[in-house]
Amino acid sequence: MTRRLALVAKKVGVSEATVSRVLNGKPGVSEGTRQSVLTALDVLGYERPTQLRGERARLVGLVLPELQNPIFPAFAEVIGGALAQQGLTPVLCTQTRGGVSEADYVDLLLQQQVSGVIFAGGLFAQADAPHGHYRRLAERKIPVVLVNASIEGLDFPCVACDDAVAVEQAWRHLASLGHQRIGLVLGPSDHVPSRRKLAAARVAAESTGTQWSDAFVERSIFSLEGGQAATTRLLERGVTGFVCGSDPLALGAVRAARRKGLRVPADVSVVGFDDSAFMTCTEPPLSTVRQPIEAMGRAAVDLLCAQIQGTQPHPGELLFEPELVVRASTAPPPPAG
Repeated sequence: MTRRLALVAKKVGVSEATVSRVLNGKPGVSEGTRQSVLTALDVLGYERPTQLRGERARLVGLVLPELQNPIFPAFAEVIGGALAQQGLTPVLCTQTRGGVSEADYVDLLLQQQVSGVIFAGGLFAQADAPHGHYRRLAERKIPVVLVNASIEGLDFPCVACDDAVAVEQAWRHLASLGHQRIGLVLGPSDHVPSRRKLAAARVAAESTGTQWSDAFVERSIFSLEGGQAATTRLLERGVTGFVCGSDPLALGAVRAARRKGLRVPADVSVVGFDDSAFMTCTEPPLSTVRQPIEAMGRAAVDLLCAQIQGTQPHPGELLFEPELVVRASTAPPPPAG
């Protein structure tokens, strides 16, 4: 019992005495705190006291496109914890190839009468993908928050890392080291964040006086293998500095360079995007642009709760400032000739 009190108290951020008052039905605890404690019990796998089992926790769908990229579990941890503190229970929905689709998950969540849905990546980020299931949520007036892209024509609030600032930081870093032939490894052509990064790269190339060529841009699926294939093509065109749209793409770039007998960073420099888990443990440790995951995740939950409570006007898109983290995968290029 003591261990359970301690774990629940830590999860919610309250004292063990407060948890005890909730479990024993004692007064002196706010409704928000009471709901948070009950939700924490559910999340941690503890049974509720008999007298409280009739109360059903409010559910919120948390839809992720995958779990292989460490950035998505990181978002899930922050968002899930913030939801629990608001007395809401996250329902994790992860897409798999050939499995349940995003639209199927939306149908299931609607059947469960969820209080809202947070999409941390997904089809909304692809302009040419089907968006009918988002419109069903809008028609039902279900509170929705999007992370890292917004859908034109749908009035959903969004929290996003500023892609333009991210690319400018990475590009200027490589240019300051002396790289002239800088390449981009991005997601598919209809991927909205990748479109933003491409537009920003053109501006950054002009402002830094570095070479620009459409031949220095390669598209890929978001995977290590995709990054390796795209980088291999760019290496054949003489690119020495790489700005990648995700950390897995960047790790693919490092692998491609090594397969070509090149050293990172002595011959080729690589910058990732996200600063996801274990990027300090790669060889070499990866220079990358960090998304402020904690701030973005908590803001997404705040926006969702505001919609649920009907207490806040629509804020549009909230842009969060990224941070360049310089490690050991970037250095001046080798001397010409």
